[in-house]
Amino acid sequence: MVGDTRGVWADVHAERRALIEDLSGLTGQQWDVASLCAGWTVRDVVAHLAATAVLTKRGFAGEFLRAGFSVDRIVQRQVMAGRKTDPSELLAALRASANSTASPPLPVISRIVEIVVHGEDIRRPLGLDHVYCTDHIGAAVGYMAADRRSGGRKRLAGLRLIGTDVDFVIGDGPEIEGPVVSLLLAACGRRVALPELSGPGVEELSRRI
Repeated sequence: MVGDTRGVWADVHAERRALIEDLSGLTGQQWDVASLCAGWTVRDVVAHLAATAVLTKRGFAGEFLRAGFSVDRIVQRQVMAGRKTDPSELLAALRASANSTASPPLPVISRIVEIVVHGEDIRRPLGLDHVYCTDHIGAAVGYMAADRRSGGRKRLAGLRLIGTDVDFVIGDGPEIEGPVVSLLLAACGRRVALPELSGPGVEELSRRI
């Protein structure tokens, strides 16, 4: 449920801890593996996650002003700072912020989007499997379907998404069925999830990504 703020944060914290556990065993080379996030390595994604996990609304306002009112510049600064930081320090920063409830001025459900999608951005190229708690991932897909800034609304417009592992249906139009994590990844523009989906709407979604 979108309104279940406490439950959403509990899942975010659990997923952060699970990702930290996976990252703890990486070699130096693995930190420099290309992630699913275009142009970013595993190190870059972790730097972004660690920085955002402690970015309060007030802190975001200051960063937004210094970045010339550009969210993209804020993120790029996070990544560039991470490239100058040892992976062990990035991991320590993420571990220290694992239970943080700081957030930019976005709905709390957006934190589920961030930790699940970026978790897969890291895990899939490294061949790491993880079973996510799906309690709030359907709500995360719903958030993306309404979000103009990320392009989610444009990608999913006129399509009906159906979860095969959870009781989840959203939208109208040609149907797309699949695991809810795969639906979220596709909603966020990750083509890697398309083979995991089925239905007459997949071809159209593929054209939009």
